[in-house]
Amino acid sequence: MQSKVSVYVGGGWYRPGGVPQDVAKEIQQHQASGYTHVKIKVGGAALSEDLRRIECALSVLPDSGHLAVDANCKFQREEALEYAAALAPYSLRWFEEPCDPNDYALMAELADVYAPPLATGENLHSTQEVLNLVRLGGWRRRHDLVQVDPPHSYGLHAYASMVLALEREGWPATSHFPHGGNQMSLALVAGLGLGGCEAYPGVFGSFGGFSDDTVVDAGYVHAPQRPGIGFEGHNALYALMKTVGAPGVPNQST
Repeated sequence: MQSKVSVYVGGGWYRPGGVPQDVAKEIQQHQASGYTHVKIKVGGAALSEDLRRIECALSVLPDSGHLAVDANCKFQREEALEYAAALAPYSLRWFEEPCDPNDYALMAELADVYAPPLATGENLHSTQEVLNLVRLGGWRRRHDLVQVDPPHSYGLHAYASMVLALEREGWPATSHFPHGGNQMSLALVAGLGLGGCEAYPGVFGSFGGFSDDTVVDAGYVHAPQRPGIGFEGHNALYALMKTVGAPGVPNQST
């Protein structure tokens, strides 16, 4: 059990009419809220513009270890390798989802040529899928990172079982940075001693963010003290979840 949890901001979105300097302004807003590490998007613009965005982000961060980038599985082989070559000199915290995580051949090729950490996992949902990645995709123990999304991976028990299965393969719990800035991920990071938790301040409505009394201090939040996941402390989400299956409330999924 961790007494405090390392959190980073998933942001750096592309916006209509945006310019590279926008990421610096966004990061400064997060820094004012107590965050120290951020992740920005790549792959939604030309490589030259993405590099300018990275330079702008680094201009307001202490060093490149405070910045990660996320391609959301955008690239095929040629572009993935091109980005890997361009990003490697920055020694970023990680390069996330450069390609489809089930393309083991390309994953292994990237791991062979890209020295800084790689990360992926939000599009993997089971223990076997993650084991296939680390066994067949060239994933490097104690270096690369696994980012499975807990709400999408068959629940808390299945997620914890995945962490234990990877530990038997030589992957420490600190290799896991769950995707999704939500209360479930935060509780799992604290309870299982994982590497850190993503945060999405100001986005995704009721489903984003942690409990209402969460305070971010120098990149950390204190471990939740409520029983279980602690949804009760997130008023907007708790009110929404109480309507699920409630008598007289129509099922909105149909």
